[in-house]
This record gives sequence, structure tokens and C-alpha cells, in this order.
Amino acid sequence: MRIKDLLFVAGVLGGVLNAVAGGGSFVAFPALMFAGIPPISANATNTVALWVGVTASTGAYRKHLDISRRVMVPLAVTSVIGGIAGAFLLLRTPAHTFLHVLPWLMLGATLLFVFGGRLARGSKSGLAHDASTTAIAVAAIFELVVAVYGGYFGGGVGIMNLAMLAVLGMTDIHAMNALKVVLGGIINGVAVVTFILAGAVAWKPGAIMTAGAIVGGYFGAHYAQRLPQSWIRVFVIVVGTGMTIYFFWKAY
Repeated sequence: MRIKDLLFVAGVLGGVLNAVAGGGSFVAFPALMFAGIPPISANATNTVALWVGVTASTGAYRKHLDISRRVMVPLAVTSVIGGIAGAFLLLRTPAHTFLHVLPWLMLGATLLFVFGGRLARGSKSGLAHDASTTAIAVAAIFELVVAVYGGYFGGGVGIMNLAMLAVLGMTDIHAMNALKVVLGGIINGVAVVTFILAGAVAWKPGAIMTAGAIVGGYFGAHYAQRLPQSWIRVFVIVVGTGMTIYFFWKAY
């Protein structure tokens, strides 16, 4: 397979994964490394390409996005702040130091997604239109942490956002995916601007991967909504578990 074809296919798969569960970076990032792109530039290029793919999937999920402004604004603001902070952190620190933390973050996020519904049963208010101030504050703090991580590396940020939403009482996986896509788009969007201004993006391979991510992002979200919610949940858990094992193997 030619490098161009590899990058396009990786973009498609990355777009599909991000639309359904998250973890597209674990396909796209290694493909860019294989194509000879240096690690920091590969991470920045991967963020740009998959951000466009996530944006494409937003249109397919729009009918499931029913979040009040009172809830959305704090989450959006913390996503912007955290995304910028994470992007600057990536440009100024070696990535290998963070790789030792990643598997623990992914393990925690996957477990939160699996058991989040049980943890939320004792809560009277999730992220509904009548969400309590406490629920919104907790969500905003959690989202700030997720956004810093997303701006820094981004792999698995969708799983982490789904975990947060599960803990805070959301149960409709399609509605969760819709909000996850919007928040991920904000986080990666501000990171994209930072990486472009820093000149860290490899544009030629990035353009090929972006084209694939647009295809995968839209059609992945479109067809995922036709599947039973239980299937999507199982897929998210499988992806999260796989990413956790992969990062433990790479780090230790």
C-alpha cells in the first residue's frame, strides 16, 4: 500500500472511531509516524485532520444535541481554556513523560464509562435542562482536565468525555456522542489554531488524512445511529479497553 493510500485509510478509520467512540488518534497518529513525520509534528497534523473529521460528524448528530445554554456555555469555556493549555504544553514538553500517565488515564476513563451509570443513580440531577449548579460545576471541572489532555495528545479524549457524561447521569448513547463530538470539536479546534500558528503541521500528508477523516467522520456518525445503543456501548468499552492495554504496553 502506498503512503498516500495508508494516510487516507487511516483518516477514514480515525474519523469513524471518533464519531462512534473516540480513539481515532490511535490509528491516525501511528500512520503519520510510519510516513516519516516527526512525533510532535505528527501529533499536530493528526489533531488537524481528525478535528475536521469530528466537525463533519457533528451534522449527522445534530438532531440528538439537546443541551441548554446554561449547561453548554461552562463546558464550552472550559474546553477552550483546557485545549489551549494542552496545546502549549505539547509544544513545550517532551511527549514521553506524558506517555507514562496515559494508560492510567485511559483505564480510569474506561472504568468510569462502564460504571458511570451506577454512580449516577444516586444523583437526582444530571446534565439535563434542570441540572443543578453542582452538577454543572463538576462537569466543567472534569471537562477542563479532559480538555488539557485533549489539547496535549487527544487520543481517547472521546472516551473520557463519554465517561464524564455517564457519571453525570446521561444514558442515551447517541445524545452522549452528540455532545462528545461538539466538545471534542472545541478542544481540538483551539489546539488546531495553536499548532498552525506554531508552524507544527505537515500540510501535504495532513491534507490526505483530512479527506479520509471527513468521509469516516460523517458516515461513521450517520450509520452508528442506526445501531442499538447497547452495541455502541459495547464498542466504546472494547475500544477503551484496547487503548488502555496498548498504552500500558507502550509505557511499561
